[in-house]
Amino acid sequence: MSVKPLQLLFSWFALACIVAAGAPTLQAQIHDPVAWDFAMYDNGDGTIDLDFHADIESGWHVYSQFLNPFDGPIPTSFTFDTEGVQTADTAASECEPHLEYDPNFMMDLLFFEEETHWVHTLSFPGAIPDTIKGYLTFMVCDESKCLPPEDVDFALALADLRPESAKPDYCGGGHSGGAFDDGASEEAPMGIYDPVQWDITLYATGENAATLVATAEIEAGWHVYSNDNDPLDGPIPTAITVATEGIQVGDLRECTPEVHFDPNFDKDVKSFEGTVRWALDMTWSGDRPEKVDGLLTYMTCDDTKCIFPPDVEFYLPLDEALNEAVPELCPGQGEPGTSEDEAGDDGLLVLFLLGMGLGFAALFTPCVFPLIPMTVSFFTKQSKTRAEGIRNALIYGASIIFIYTGLGLVLTAVFGVDVLNLISTDPFFNLFLFVLLVVFGVSFLGAFEIQLPTSWANKVDAQADRGGLIGIFFMAATLAIVSFSCTGPLVGSALAGAATGNFGGPIAVMFGFSLALAIPFALFSAFPGWLNSLPQSGGWLTSVKVVLGLLEIGFAFKFLSNADLVLQLGLLKRELFIAIWIAVALCIAVYLYGGLRFPHDSKLERMSVGRWSLGTAFLVLAIYMMPGMWGAPLNLISGFPPPMFYSESSGSVSAGGHGGGDHAASGHVEARFRDYDEGLAAARAEGKPMILDFTGWACVNCRKMEEQVWPHPEVVKYLTEEAVLVSLYVDERKALPESEQRVEQFGGKDFRVRTVGNKWTYLQASRFGTNAQPFYVMIDHDGEAVGTGVGYDPDPDKFIAFLEENMARFNAGR
Repeated sequence: MSVKPLQLLFSWFALACIVAAGAPTLQAQIHDPVAWDFAMYDNGDGTIDLDFHADIESGWHVYSQFLNPFDGPIPTSFTFDTEGVQTADTAASECEPHLEYDPNFMMDLLFFEEETHWVHTLSFPGAIPDTIKGYLTFMVCDESKCLPPEDVDFALALADLRPESAKPDYCGGGHSGGAFDDGASEEAPMGIYDPVQWDITLYATGENAATLVATAEIEAGWHVYSNDNDPLDGPIPTAITVATEGIQVGDLRECTPEVHFDPNFDKDVKSFEGTVRWALDMTWSGDRPEKVDGLLTYMTCDDTKCIFPPDVEFYLPLDEALNEAVPELCPGQGEPGTSEDEAGDDGLLVLFLLGMGLGFAALFTPCVFPLIPMTVSFFTKQSKTRAEGIRNALIYGASIIFIYTGLGLVLTAVFGVDVLNLISTDPFFNLFLFVLLVVFGVSFLGAFEIQLPTSWANKVDAQADRGGLIGIFFMAATLAIVSFSCTGPLVGSALAGAATGNFGGPIAVMFGFSLALAIPFALFSAFPGWLNSLPQSGGWLTSVKVVLGLLEIGFAFKFLSNADLVLQLGLLKRELFIAIWIAVALCIAVYLYGGLRFPHDSKLERMSVGRWSLGTAFLVLAIYMMPGMWGAPLNLISGFPPPMFYSESSGSVSAGGHGGGDHAASGHVEARFRDYDEGLAAARAEGKPMILDFTGWACVNCRKMEEQVWPHPEVVKYLTEEAVLVSLYVDERKALPESEQRVEQFGGKDFRVRTVGNKWTYLQASRFGTNAQPFYVMIDHDGEAVGTGVGYDPDPDKFIAFLEENMARFNAGR
């Protein structure tokens, strides 16, 4: 028996709407506020108009055909079952709808009230059939509730064909046939829904130079993300990759993005709306290439969901490059810099403050703190006047700033901005930073000392004896060298935090670091009496060094976590990361309380209030993090541990497994398969249906479903015992083998399947008519959908209803 698609749709939704309508019992009469009648009219030219007339009860409305089929109500649609019937357009002609806010869906929608007509003009390449059959689909709502979607059958006999003169006044136009809305003939959105339209153009800017300009037209309510977003934590940044050999590209330029809180990622992000452009300058030094080809990668979201469209490929012959001025990227904003420059002063300020904080921390290490009174005393005693002493100390401080800031300039000049940007997001460089910070941390604990060669210090110190400005400069250089065992690890931490690809990053962080070191020398030289208020050097300086060492080790695991997330190794999931930081915080607390001693520590005779307060703060931090081991969100440190979805539970369940067990207590379900064919083979072998979970690594709503819906005992039972769960990640960037890469024709466009994510995106869109995630659909052993799929809804009861209905259909069809 054939089943129409809408007869399978949302059985839970129908039940909920009937209850919401206030029906006292299920046996109550079903309310039907729409009366339909159908008629056919002869146009006299071999075509027939089929008129669908709706008489709508007051207070109710029926929706237009031209709505987003993936978000909101069910659009009105028409399906013909009779063979040999052709329609003039994909959609029927309809009258001009109302555009008003609909409280049922909390958005502006197109709909009709009271009375309206839809008309399909039919033609017949062969003989005209005796009867034209089919069905229409519609949804009807009032201001507070909706009735379930409904299919209405129609069958019109050719013998009942009416003359053209009998046509009604369709849309109140005052004449036979009426006047339909001009937009009604446009094709309704189908297939891969992409709210962004791209235009990529090449401009000739010189004999050996060109500029690529990518223009995005973004649909209202959606946004595309700036290139200046962290690719390891949040949305996929917009990026352009040029594949043509021999072409050197500059920095991707964009306008100033809007910074806003994005509920899809639970963090502030940088994005664009409306019309926006990106520009990429390129040059070549050898033979002139024939073309410029490559990929544009992007991601688009609205306030509730994200779409991972396929990469936009471009192939632009250089002979066709436009010989005209490159269009202004940011009308009204002035010419932009690179996307990193547009990160603005805020990013540099953060790096400056990071460096300054580490610089102040370096002051309280055993290598630096004792030098403050010694150096200030030297300047005040060697200077003939107080003013000269202050001047010399200020020059000494300026020399410290020059030396450390110059280090930042040298690093940027040697490695380049692009290299710093690359290594900051490269998983293997993050592994290097992990090892580096662990080594620095262990050295702070007293296991060994990291020192520069003694000969360096002796040679520089000899130059300091020359006196004058040169002598003062070399005294500052001597400080940098002899204190390296304490400042080196902190300088390394500062530069690791500044490796973001921003030209000013290393300079800003080193300027902040050196300024914090230089300030005490200038202040104490100006006011020598303040030296008496400084605490005496002693064991407390070693304690500062140990605390810094333990923190260095803890922060090292953040870099290891970054690498692990990108490589998907599963080595450092959320629970283990939190456990490490609990251990670090407890070690610091116990150490400060005197319960732990390292090689250079002296016995703690008494505990100061400050030491007790700091130890208590770390103890509170450890206690606060403990619930995170069992899934608590830990909002105070949100974004620092790995994301919630990258976790493992001690009772996690492999979906579709054979283990049984206490699924209700597990709280976490994992798919056994991430491949369609493997999952279907397992489902056939085990006699179960397959549940496809179209998801994404960066899909926050997917994680919410997994955290809020999947742990429900009934859902766990279905996903682990009754069916085989297969998760297909549409943003998986792993390239397919060349033999599997292909170009598909879909929706009137070429769809290039290059990556694993492309493969699953095409499968979802071509088979199920949507490419929004999450999306769940049950599949039988023939690879066919058992019923209609569902998307994001955090109500476990609705998801259970979807599972129960589809499971019943699967069992009935076996």
